[in-house]
Amino acid sequence: MSFDGQDGSDGQDGGQGMAQRSSNRARPARRCCPAAARALTLAGLLTAAHPAAAHEADNAANDIGAGTACALSQRSGPRAVVRIIDGATLLLDNDTQVRLIGALAPSVLDAATRIANRAGTGAHDPASAPQMVQAGQTTPVAQAGDGREAWQPAVDAREALAALVKGRSVQLSFSGRQRDRYGRLLAHVFANAPGKETIWLQGALLAGGHARAYGIAGNFACLNGLVAAEKRARVTRRGLWSNPIYRVRSAKHTRTLLALRGTYQLVAGEVSASQRARSGWIYLNFGGNWRTDFSASVPPGVSRAHPAWAASLLDLEGRQVRMRGWIERRNGPMITIEHPGQIEIIDAMAGDNHKTPPPDETVRK
Repeated sequence: MSFDGQDGSDGQDGGQGMAQRSSNRARPARRCCPAAARALTLAGLLTAAHPAAAHEADNAANDIGAGTACALSQRSGPRAVVRIIDGATLLLDNDTQVRLIGALAPSVLDAATRIANRAGTGAHDPASAPQMVQAGQTTPVAQAGDGREAWQPAVDAREALAALVKGRSVQLSFSGRQRDRYGRLLAHVFANAPGKETIWLQGALLAGGHARAYGIAGNFACLNGLVAAEKRARVTRRGLWSNPIYRVRSAKHTRTLLALRGTYQLVAGEVSASQRARSGWIYLNFGGNWRTDFSASVPPGVSRAHPAWAASLLDLEGRQVRMRGWIERRNGPMITIEHPGQIEIIDAMAGDNHKTPPPDETVRK
């Protein structure tokens, strides 16, 4: 397959995916997650109505501790939560708003996806809300937490977060970008109570099916651990994963993906071709025509930051992979990969059959 012209010259910024390190040096970073996981348990994090979810959450914590390290700052002093703004935003007693970076809670905006699916066109406005969600900056109007959320998954996420922090103080830990455009902190949040075990709020929400794992440019801390926690809920279709709006999409359904441009999606399919263009961009194509079919792109800066991983992408032809990110229109539908954790090789999970995803991850239209 020819890749002539697929070189990032269609308006993409070749360096937009490069993670930026925070200039904040007030607290030294530490390799926290494995040690923290020994002290953390996610069992009992959810309401009593979800005992199975609590058991899976505990396993998710063990998985994170065993296979994932992430550098976070020393935790802040304890603060009280005075309000749950939405399923991923807290208001603290010092009047600071905190976004739970890495856990993308359901939003009323997701309901517009249903309209796009029915119409077969881009009913969701990619020029406004999706970009705000991408930056961890869902508008206060859209998710005010005052009863205006008509979207049940958003209501469930907010209630789950309220249950997790009830009677507990919270501590914040940071990595990379620390604030969004509204001045809200982007932090990993740990809830504590005397005589009780610490709760990592992001992991608990993901394991309970109340959020999807994600990262943003400048802040992909703990993404592998976040994805591991999410998997527990996704494969059992717990919480939001029981709603078809959030299902894993097929890379073959390009019209549907175009209708979903501007939204955060998980997409799975077989790589038909992979190549590094002259510009340094790496492209994974999922059809015979890269001008119309779904593709994934890796900016040169991301390749330079992860050279061995980037080189391995060139060997993915014929493999089944799952990607996560915001759908853009670059010729056909595309996801820009800004961190290795956004791509999973799913046929490796299924064994030797490279053509069939695992049963619990079968792609549905």
